[in-house]
Amino acid sequence: MARASRSVTSSGKWKYCNPTYYLKRPKRLALLFIVFVFGSFIVWDRQTLVREHEVEIEGLRKEITEMQNMLEELNKAKSSKEVIDDPLDIERREKVKEAMLHAWGSYEKYAWGQDELQPQSKSGVNSFGGLGATLIDSLDTLYIMGLDQQFQKARDWVANTLDFNKDYEASVFETTIRVVGGLLSAYDLSGDKVFLDKAKDIADRLLPAWDTATGIPYNIINLSHGRAHNPSWTGGDSILADSGTEQIEFIALSQRTGDPKYQQKVENVITQINKTFPDDGLLPIYINPHSGKAGYSPVTFGAMGDSFYEYLLKVWIQGNKTSAVKLYREMWEKSMKGLLSLVRRSTPSSFTYICEKNGGYLSDKMDELACFAPGMVALGSFGYGPEDSQKFLSLAEELAWTCYNFYQSTPTKLAGENYFFHDGQDMSVGTSWNILRPETIESLFYLWRLTGNKTYKEWGWNIFQAFEKNSRTESGYVGLKDVNSGVKDNMMQSFFLAETLKYLYLLFSPPTVIPLDQWVFNTEAHPLRIVARKEGGSVENTNEKQKPPFRIGGRKEGRIG
Repeated sequence: MARASRSVTSSGKWKYCNPTYYLKRPKRLALLFIVFVFGSFIVWDRQTLVREHEVEIEGLRKEITEMQNMLEELNKAKSSKEVIDDPLDIERREKVKEAMLHAWGSYEKYAWGQDELQPQSKSGVNSFGGLGATLIDSLDTLYIMGLDQQFQKARDWVANTLDFNKDYEASVFETTIRVVGGLLSAYDLSGDKVFLDKAKDIADRLLPAWDTATGIPYNIINLSHGRAHNPSWTGGDSILADSGTEQIEFIALSQRTGDPKYQQKVENVITQINKTFPDDGLLPIYINPHSGKAGYSPVTFGAMGDSFYEYLLKVWIQGNKTSAVKLYREMWEKSMKGLLSLVRRSTPSSFTYICEKNGGYLSDKMDELACFAPGMVALGSFGYGPEDSQKFLSLAEELAWTCYNFYQSTPTKLAGENYFFHDGQDMSVGTSWNILRPETIESLFYLWRLTGNKTYKEWGWNIFQAFEKNSRTESGYVGLKDVNSGVKDNMMQSFFLAETLKYLYLLFSPPTVIPLDQWVFNTEAHPLRIVARKEGGSVENTNEKQKPPFRIGGRKEGRIG
């Protein structure tokens, strides 16, 4: 055994492990030293390079983190600057918020869960079949203003008490814009699915209204039994605005549920109307739901016509202006050609106004309801080339001046329901009531956002002060029976909280609050998220891809109001 071992050591590989082998051979020892040093250097150099690389990566990470922090600080500084640079805006926004608290608190105290408050008698009235119209209409206003406790209490009522199974003849139009729109907006803002579920429930009850020969809907439906019909006073016809003002809400519902049936129903209406759409884009206010033909009736941008034209533009915006919604923009531009044919100017002051048309006859009458048009025209002007864009924006500004003077021309500084323009007399009040309408303030909001002209804020503030002076009572806000005498009525309309106060609040808020490139307002001022439309009209369920709920400065901290 020992011999064998020595044999291996003297002649095999194991001899190199014996130190005496090298001590007897200095050259080989020197060579081993050189190999050892060189190998150590290589290992050391590699480790050094790895460490240097890691240090470099860590340094880059720190730089990226620092840059991100700097960007966040800049954004915060920018947002903060937008808010604190104008203390007057903050003060006015707080005043509007206080008005909302007064209106809401009065509703909560005297009419909770009912449709509308009667402030003079301190009682509630179910003017919409007991659907909680004011409560649902107010949800997004409460949320945007950061009134968390009030919003949560209203949310719990929706979740636990709201019931749509009612033997009630509901207006398809009013129920869509107030209830479906209000619930969807609350969902888009908060991300709370209870609102989406309730919106689907009421929309399903409305759907049978579209079961006509053409798909143009009946305007009234029983929510419990599903029987639909038109008002007797229309002679069986459907109303233009009532039939063409559900697109935004029902398209949004299809997008958020992934169910195409809602979108298909309302888009078929536009398809049918487009078959006989005139070159000037102007339609009479009555349409036969069986033949699809327009009846002999007035053409107007006021009552019963207004929001049809509004939705042609806004569905295009809602679809992110893609080719899938190009038809809507094309139809709207035709309607703007028609609107230009109705524009007149008064004497002696040259107020620009929009006539109404009946056959070949033009009537020099303009509803306050038509004062949504300056905002709509301004919003749509940016889809034109430079020359037309400026032309329509200038028209919007001229119309807004007229609408503001609807208010300034009366003793109470509140507008009547409509105005007539006679040669040499400029404007005079026709129907003299004021029911807290929002249309002029809506247009001032859009013009401020789109032009940055602070004059529109001043006009809005003057109108708000007139409401405070003439319409505020100890138990809410009321309209006026006569804007000349100031005699009050006994109704706080739900749209006063949904639209009038919301647009005033946004008028004095930074443009980053409900930015117009991310949200579109329905005709009841309920903001809905803009979602790009796919080609072919296919519907994608955006529910799972819902962006984080809307927040104002974190909503819990650093809120603007």
